[in-house]
Amino acid sequence: MLHIVWQPLRSCPISRQHINAYRNRIAKLHAVSGSRNEGVVSDAFRELLASWGRQHDLTLSPQWESRGNQRGNRIVVDGALVPSILRKPFGYWEAKDSKDDLDREIAKKRAAGYPDDNIIYEDTVTAVLRKNGVEVDRAPLQGDDPALLQLLTRFFAFERPKIADFRRAAKQFKADLPEILDALRGAIDVAEAANPSYRAAAAAFLAHAKAAINPAVTAADVREMLIQHILTEEIFNSVFDANFHRENNVAQRLSALEAAFFTGRLRHATVAVLKPYYNAIKSAAADTADAREKQKCVKALYEDFYKVYNPKVADRLGVVYTPGEIVCFMIRGADWLCEKHFGKCLIDQGVDILDPATGTGTFIVELLEHFAGDRDKLRHKYKEELHANEVAILPYYVANLNIEATYAALTGQYTEFPNLCFVDTLDNTAGLGMFAGYSPDLFGSFSDKNIGRIKHQNERPISVIVGNPPYNAWQDDYNARNPKRPYKRVDERIEATYSARSKAQNKSALKDMYVRFYRWASDRLRDDGILTFVTNRNFIDKLAFDGFRKSVAMEFSEIWLVDLGGDVRANPKISGTKHNAMGIQTGLTIAFMVRAGGKRGPAAIRYARRPETETAVDKLAWLAGSDLHQIDYESIQPPATGVWLHQTDGVWATLLPLADPAAGPTDSAKPPETIFRLTSNGIKTQRDDWMWAGNKRTLQKKARLFTATYNAYVKNPSDK
Repeated sequence: MLHIVWQPLRSCPISRQHINAYRNRIAKLHAVSGSRNEGVVSDAFRELLASWGRQHDLTLSPQWESRGNQRGNRIVVDGALVPSILRKPFGYWEAKDSKDDLDREIAKKRAAGYPDDNIIYEDTVTAVLRKNGVEVDRAPLQGDDPALLQLLTRFFAFERPKIADFRRAAKQFKADLPEILDALRGAIDVAEAANPSYRAAAAAFLAHAKAAINPAVTAADVREMLIQHILTEEIFNSVFDANFHRENNVAQRLSALEAAFFTGRLRHATVAVLKPYYNAIKSAAADTADAREKQKCVKALYEDFYKVYNPKVADRLGVVYTPGEIVCFMIRGADWLCEKHFGKCLIDQGVDILDPATGTGTFIVELLEHFAGDRDKLRHKYKEELHANEVAILPYYVANLNIEATYAALTGQYTEFPNLCFVDTLDNTAGLGMFAGYSPDLFGSFSDKNIGRIKHQNERPISVIVGNPPYNAWQDDYNARNPKRPYKRVDERIEATYSARSKAQNKSALKDMYVRFYRWASDRLRDDGILTFVTNRNFIDKLAFDGFRKSVAMEFSEIWLVDLGGDVRANPKISGTKHNAMGIQTGLTIAFMVRAGGKRGPAAIRYARRPETETAVDKLAWLAGSDLHQIDYESIQPPATGVWLHQTDGVWATLLPLADPAAGPTDSAKPPETIFRLTSNGIKTQRDDWMWAGNKRTLQKKARLFTATYNAYVKNPSDK
């Protein structure tokens, strides 16, 4: 199930380079500040731990909250290294001032109930390592003493028994997963052939899914939803101790399908194989009382499940977790813009907020936390004015759990979240009014609870759209059979706006999923509102997006851009793991677009960029400590060409074009406007490897294989 290749940390000793970098940074900080106080130099040791931990899927979480031993007192440790899975801290770090008595401070922290199983205390002079309640090492932090290397090596050699148990169970489950999937798919095939009640239930669910999610849903998609439902039911119940699958309206329908065939020996055999894995999760979750950590645990399990269970779907949906620092920065920024332009805060009545690609519900969860100070307004918001959409069954489940668990923790009362829709946002064009091309009463003939949620959302005047839509422009390998499907209405709007205003020849990038979400959201807001997305940064400066830039500058009154960089493809000297704020290869930008008072363009554009070599840890720390209106911006005045960055003096536009597909054939009565008038892509089948060969015999073999593969797929499209 997991894509991580686990290995004991002790097999990878900490590098001296990390220690040398730490000591160099300490020296620079001391030289600049003249101080060795904790607040000045603690970042150096934090980065020492974080940089090594990143290599082993450990994230340094600052200001880790827990409960002590004095009647559950709240304690805050300076940092905890946390695995992505199970969220049980691997080890802790506590920084003190050099002027403090380190031993006395350690005694005070222990008395308060600070963790004592694997923790480093340091004061920039000395480091102390404690394991399982005993001091096991002490080392000086200055000079070239090898004792620090030994101390850190012992620290990172630690492994909790429960995490070790989980690793073994996860490894075994990954090996068993193909056999489990084959058994479940075979059992569904048998039920479809011989079980009338199952066939009837499956047909009813498919009709519902076509209406509620998108019309391209197939019986094979329903089968995969059902399998995911079966495989994850016990995980959610183990971690959250919830009856979610019996209460959620979509889960109820899938449970009815499950009950029609998943019984007797099949159920017993499947559960027996899964039991060690579920038990390992349940055991680890029992030690995690904090709701936020449980949510992070389930999100991590969800991401890893998708990447192994169906990597094509993970790629197409852009499965990636949005860090909380980015989410909170966007919420604070949207709140400030909302008050500035409309005289209301996000929590106020009359401000409907939508996350159109909610994934695991991170944005809605953080909005609930943001609203926690006013319970009355929070209740109204939760019931009426917070909206979210998700198109894949597993993240839809996770989002439900996370949102409802957060609300229960904040209010002390469990209430179903009534505004999470199981729907493909880009197909739900009924709320776009005149741009939709058909009646907003599209769903009027259905009475299902989920359809009712969609209709309710479409009737609401959405004021703020916030989120992290998927971004993946095209299929790099056309033999992978993983194409992006068209969205007729939204694509027509892109053609009429972004594409029509573009001078670029290759406009394929305008069908990137995040561009489609920008188009959909821009139309959904109507006359007033705020749109904030974190997406691929290509739209800022790539040639193919000149029409996009011209359009949004005409459609909005203000645009705020926070460019986080991290584009590994454009700069191979940086690392996605180290420098990208989401740990991916694609550069990122946070954009805020405002339409106020019905005023549209030309937009006032403000731009800020983080340093190219800044680490992801530092970018996220900067976002956590910054607010949108306190950042230093560059004001952009775009020329008619739609260039935002790297503007020239305009001479380039006066030069003769090399080629222009619109120039037409040579006209002797008219001087040439381009060097070349005839342009072509040549042969572009996207199947070149299949349709070309060095000799006739090889080509015939390739063609026969290609035809056989195609026909097999047509016969059984579920074999993806």
